[in-house]
Amino acid sequence: MAARAVTGGAGNSPYVGNRPYLISDEYRFCGRSRESREVAALWRNSRLTILSGRSGAGMTSLLQAGVFPLLSAAGEDVLPVGRLSQGTAFPVAALPEHNPYTLALLAAWAPGEPRTRLSGFTLYDFLRRRQLRTEPGGYPAPLLASIDQAEDLFAGTGGTDRYRDPFLEELAEVLDELPHVHLLLCLRDDYAADLARYEGLLGTPAVTFTLGPLTEAAAAEAVRCPLPRGGRRFAPGAAEALVARLRAREATDDGGSEPVAPAGRGVEPALLQVLCAGFWAAVPANVAEITPEHVLRYGDADPMLDRFCDEAVAAVAADHGIPPGEVAAWLSRQFVTELATRGTAYEGVSHTGGMPNAVARAFRDRHLLTASRRAGSRWYELHDDCLIGPVRRGQGRLPETMTESALSPADYLRAAQLAMADKDTGLAMRHAAKAARTAVGEDLLVSAEAESLLGNVAHVSGQYAEAEAHYRTAAMLFEAQSDTQAVAGLLAAVGQTMLAQRRYGEAVDYLHAAVGRIPTDLTVQTELAWALWHAGQQRAAVDVLSGVLAIDGEAEVARSARGEILADLGDAESALRDLNRVRRHQQPSTRAARGLALATIGGPGAASSEIDAALSRAPGSGPVLLYAARVAALGHDLVGAAALARRAVNATDPEVPPHQRRQALGFIEVGS
Repeated sequence: MAARAVTGGAGNSPYVGNRPYLISDEYRFCGRSRESREVAALWRNSRLTILSGRSGAGMTSLLQAGVFPLLSAAGEDVLPVGRLSQGTAFPVAALPEHNPYTLALLAAWAPGEPRTRLSGFTLYDFLRRRQLRTEPGGYPAPLLASIDQAEDLFAGTGGTDRYRDPFLEELAEVLDELPHVHLLLCLRDDYAADLARYEGLLGTPAVTFTLGPLTEAAAAEAVRCPLPRGGRRFAPGAAEALVARLRAREATDDGGSEPVAPAGRGVEPALLQVLCAGFWAAVPANVAEITPEHVLRYGDADPMLDRFCDEAVAAVAADHGIPPGEVAAWLSRQFVTELATRGTAYEGVSHTGGMPNAVARAFRDRHLLTASRRAGSRWYELHDDCLIGPVRRGQGRLPETMTESALSPADYLRAAQLAMADKDTGLAMRHAAKAARTAVGEDLLVSAEAESLLGNVAHVSGQYAEAEAHYRTAAMLFEAQSDTQAVAGLLAAVGQTMLAQRRYGEAVDYLHAAVGRIPTDLTVQTELAWALWHAGQQRAAVDVLSGVLAIDGEAEVARSARGEILADLGDAESALRDLNRVRRHQQPSTRAARGLALATIGGPGAASSEIDAALSRAPGSGPVLLYAARVAALGHDLVGAAALARRAVNATDPEVPPHQRRQALGFIEVGS
């Protein structure tokens, strides 16, 4: 491997700096061999394992560069690392109604699968279709699945919260019905209490491994062992001397100050990597053996940590539109006391110490701050004592006014994707707009992806005409690159935005065009069927769905859609043949449609549980309310049917299509 031939110099650093280790970094991930073995064994032998630690402890690095290589070498069946957030530029409007946590996880577990196809699966559906490996004796081998940064499930705000419980129900279903699946959850320990509230729902006892800081010996190994053979080496005592430089802190003694290292305090992996990367860059390239004298000359942690803090402040300030000097002053004021010790600030409803909560969380993600839970509140403090000096000095180094950073269009696009993954649509829009603006004439692919991401921001914000415009622009840019798959997804997205604008005929045309580009994508065909249903062409919609099911009889989303449309048409027996084969996690409108079919055959009493469940989950759904009105009318409760129909006509989440609106108005007229 070429990376192993590194001999020195800033551009050939064996240290990763301020980022997690990747699976490809296995050869330079050192100091965590014991923890890697223990976590691998727990995961292999337990149905549910929780790996916890504070921000910067290195859980992602341990999983990717420590645990995965061990399990892969042993021939275990391991899925790629899962995530619950995604900032993809894929046009989300092209997808059917889905749980974003589920889709993000499946996209991570199956990176080669189209998102349109994955959006039709629950976790159980996806995993049960996966081919099993067997052990000697014919027993299923464990399938090892992980979710890194599982705290995203509890850190979400706004509309994403309504997807949390359904997602956890999907996890519980997997643990209950697929005993060969072994699940590992990695999350920060300040979110452990949030997960604990759902232990009963998950139903499987968890084993927990808490990842702490590095010991001094392990930290010295992490410094020493990544150096490639035949290149630089550390002389005896040099690696230990570099670790000591990080552990030292300023302490006043008899009016003076000198570096001292408190006994018993571990070494923070994230900050150790910052120091190592900076030290490696500072040592002249012609130095073959690093001695304690080199550490003394080039290993001063202060300038490296100063730069680390400044870069974090500048990035967070730019992301949130706050002058860097103001951010630096807030850090010093809130998190350094007059006695030069670490201070604390608690997270309120919207602010932490007078600054938006998102700012404190951003510094936690950058390992400048760390968080803990005390008395039900989240408290922040500096990640380590060694940051006290750099944070205090930061006020004098950073300007009070914003300066334009020298980022490339691709950098802005990546920042927009990260902001979208963090559910910060305002920040995502600003970065994506800058990416689109600066990429014009420079990078066609970045321009196209930025326009698609802007379409996503507008779509999730309910600005459908604006979303349509961005998706159209993106489609033209991808067309210029002959990317048929991308163009098809964007045509489908345009069609869906047209549906939201009640332009049903145009929506059908665009979805037909999308199907023509990717005729094998059954999810897009299912969405075409729904567009036909909205346009009042119910029989044509049933024909499309029957074609989908002829190709894939296990396409549960298509079967559910056909059953609902057949119930709407009054074909109760055919509807129930489909709907009785649909598993759990049905959409509320599907449950209400099943209730309508049951009432048509057996009377309103047979439908009460389904109708009640659907109304409790989606009280503002026009189709749900209309199906409930039709059930009431079957029971000759014309007044009740009229009341439900009035609610259906005024519903917005979602609205009823025109043909259902006419039905609702008929019930209102009869019941008045």
